[in-house]
Amino acid sequence: MSESSQIVAYIGLGSNLESPRQQVSRALDELGDLPETHCTARSLLYRTPPMGPPDQPDYINAVAAVTTSLSAEMLLEELQRLERLHWRVRNGERWGPRTLDLDLLLFGHQQIKTSRLIVPHPGLGERAFVLYPLAEIAPPGLDIPLLGSLSGLLERISGDGIEKVV
Repeated sequence: MSESSQIVAYIGLGSNLESPRQQVSRALDELGDLPETHCTARSLLYRTPPMGPPDQPDYINAVAAVTTSLSAEMLLEELQRLERLHWRVRNGERWGPRTLDLDLLLFGHQQIKTSRLIVPHPGLGERAFVLYPLAEIAPPGLDIPLLGSLSGLLERISGDGIEKVV
C-alpha cells in the first residue's frame, strides 16, 4: 500500500456490556489487524454516562486514528465485522446498551453521505465522549468538515460526567 493512497481516519469506540473496558481495549488492538490499515494512535479510555436510555450502565469510550488504503465503505464493513466478532447485536434500539460500537468519525477531509454512511459522523460536534478522546490524539488545529475546528467544538461542550479511566 503506497503512502499516497493512505487516508487518516478516526474511529470512535464504545462499550457498556460484557466487560466494557476489555471490549474496547481488545478492539483497539484489533484495529491494527484490519486489511490495509494501521492503527497510528489511540486515546486513553474514558468512562461516560449513557447517551440513550438512562437505565443502562456507563460506557467506556476511546478514539483511535488509523491510516488506511480501504475506501470509507470498505472500512465501515470491516468495523461492522469487528463489532460482530464482539457479539454486537443490532436490534434497532437506538443508543441502547451494546458490547461494542465502532463509529467512523472522520475519513480524511471527506464529506460522505450515502444510505449506509455519513462522515463526519452525525452528532460528532455535540458528543463530549468523542471530542475529548479525539482531541487527545488529533493533530493541533484539526478542522472537521462542516463543523469547524476541534478546539472550537470543545469550547462549546461540557465535559461533565466524563472521567479518564486509569
